[in-house]
Amino acid sequence: MKKLLVALGTIVVLVAGYTVYTIVRPFVLHTELEVDATPERVWKVLTDREAYPEWNPFIISSTGELTAGATITNVLRDTEGKETTFTPELLAVEPNKELRWIGKIAFGGIFDGEHAFRLEELPGGRTRLIHEETFRGAAIPFTRSMLTDTIKPQFVAMNQALAARAAG
Repeated sequence: MKKLLVALGTIVVLVAGYTVYTIVRPFVLHTELEVDATPERVWKVLTDREAYPEWNPFIISSTGELTAGATITNVLRDTEGKETTFTPELLAVEPNKELRWIGKIAFGGIFDGEHAFRLEELPGGRTRLIHEETFRGAAIPFTRSMLTDTIKPQFVAMNQALAARAAG
């Protein structure tokens, strides 16, 4: 019985250590694009979520109040056409600067994604759009290639569509 308890204790310690490791060493998908529009114009397009079906190839639906602490409902489409619905909590809603949320699977620590859109003003009425997601949790090492192959291209596609709509 003592050997069984030692073995179980060892497994628990290893799983806990692995989980902590994956939380403190996140995986980041990062994209940037310069947009020929002011941060105010880019923000207006980004936050006009009713229009997403018209132009957004990645976040095809987003509902709920844009207030820090609120929960919204997003429907995402990956490069394979698979749609996923999730309800992240808004962490930051700073007009013309930042929109950021966190989505978690179950209680957290398994697969957490902190998604951010940051707008930086550039000379000449232009904007740098930084679109990224920081992933943490025990499942992340097993999903890195899927995230890189099916999600990152959608970030790029959304960035380009957002830039075209804001500049248009």
